[in-house]
Amino acid sequence: MYSNIYEEIKKYDKIVIARHIGVDPDALASQVALREAIKLTFPNKQVYAVGNSSSKFNFFPKLDRMPSELDGLLIIVDTPDKKRVDIPDMSNFSKTIKIDHHPWIETFCDIEYIDDKASSASEIILDFINNTELLMNEEVAEILFMGIVSDTNRFLFSTTSKTFLIISNLLRDYSLDVPKLYENIFLRPLKEIRLQGYIEQHMNVSENGLAHIMITNQIINELGVDSGSAGNLVNNLNNISEVLVWVMISEDVKNGIYKFNIRSRGPIVNTIAERYNGGGHKFAAGARVTSKEDVEKLLKDLDEICFDYINMNNEV
Repeated sequence: MYSNIYEEIKKYDKIVIARHIGVDPDALASQVALREAIKLTFPNKQVYAVGNSSSKFNFFPKLDRMPSELDGLLIIVDTPDKKRVDIPDMSNFSKTIKIDHHPWIETFCDIEYIDDKASSASEIILDFINNTELLMNEEVAEILFMGIVSDTNRFLFSTTSKTFLIISNLLRDYSLDVPKLYENIFLRPLKEIRLQGYIEQHMNVSENGLAHIMITNQIINELGVDSGSAGNLVNNLNNISEVLVWVMISEDVKNGIYKFNIRSRGPIVNTIAERYNGGGHKFAAGARVTSKEDVEKLLKDLDEICFDYINMNNEV
């Protein structure tokens, strides 16, 4: 499959690389690393990495403006379903390719490469480069290292022997400043640490082990953070013995939505998220709803799967 994708890249002079809405480090890293690798290998090609970014990820190379004409080859990374692609129109591209590590939801591209055992989209892109004639330099290596480290949360989640091997080879071949790269991903401003303290003090925990907190627009303004800050802290709650599933809910007044960041230590959460304009992995997912009624419905569904999980394991 890698050779087929590489042949399509060779074929087209104009390539657009997109990913999902609500950018995160892995999506951004896989996208811009692939762009840089293609440009290194084929300097005369027009290659664009597009979509909305975030100022908190300014340690990655900048994204491109959307080209005026959407044609040529479209590559979509880190996105399992069409509705979450951060691009206005896919219909005018001559060829579309999807490269993803999420469980399959739907087929919407001409060529689809899915490896749901991979730790991250960045791991797949690194493996793709390693197994084709695409070139890589230290900048690309740094970008992909940060993408993998971020999506695995320092190799705690979704990490296989292949992940460690591919990272080991990367560190062997390139002189990466690992402490600096970790600092880029994990260093937090004081206002986010204060938000973390607020979350730990005010989160609700149900009898079934569902922890959740709503970060309202008022709290966001009082603490001087943005609506995405709570989502950045969701992995900090993964070591609470009484909690099976934990949820950060951020009110986004500008877009009129409530953003859910969901993590789990057992119950499968992505199938629930898919019902609420979201999706993800079995134990790490996200969703977006537009009303408080749907907020309560989603929390109720998550509490029920915690209840079912407890009962199922008590019967074993």
